[in-house]
Amino acid sequence: MSFYSDFAPYYELVFPFREEVYSFLRERAARYRGSVLDAGCGPGHYCGMFLRDGFRVTGIDLDRMMIEEASSAYPQGVFRCMDIEGIASLQSSFQLVYSIGNVLAHLPFEKMEAFLADVYASLESGGFWIVQMVNWDYLLTLKDYTFPVKTFSGGEAAFHRCYSQISPEGVIFEVQLSVEGKPVFNDQSYLYPFTSDLLLQLHQAAGFSLAGVYAGFDTSTFRKDRYSGLVMVYQKG
Repeated sequence: MSFYSDFAPYYELVFPFREEVYSFLRERAARYRGSVLDAGCGPGHYCGMFLRDGFRVTGIDLDRMMIEEASSAYPQGVFRCMDIEGIASLQSSFQLVYSIGNVLAHLPFEKMEAFLADVYASLESGGFWIVQMVNWDYLLTLKDYTFPVKTFSGGEAAFHRCYSQISPEGVIFEVQLSVEGKPVFNDQSYLYPFTSDLLLQLHQAAGFSLAGVYAGFDTSTFRKDRYSGLVMVYQKG
């Protein structure tokens, strides 16, 4: 069983729905009844909000338990258990495609070019593609980085995350959830640190136009030398 299946019962506590994220996404999908794709949808709560607002929604995620939860909660949507690099197999077009929560950092460098070509092909003319990652420009100046611990359930549960062996070639991502001081599960995965310049270069080569770059969904200014997120908005001409 994958980490994310183990993590599913705690997902909402650690990563609650954020209205500012949905508002940011919704503004780029303004046309009523447009079609939206969430690449890495988790339990599907942003999909659910788009469905509420009258959009046609598809959500994809590699974890079966997440997809089962999303399908159960939002039966009006279309949910598929699949890797994001297989979006061409959906054979659909979308007004908005987005991938948030650093999902794209799991995609190897050598697969990004083909993935972006598929995203571009799946977008309607004038449609938007939004990607969120951590600011790898800053993190690549470090050897290791430990996130602030997230606590919930009155402090009885704690979620730990860290990046180790940080290099331009890759990063080890370690996570642990503990309850009452005892580990419930641990997981380790390999991430690919796409810098902002590399992302821009790859997107321009795929035909995208840059429509905005921010440190977060609050549209704060992105700076390479500070720890933050990276939100990039691209448009198909």
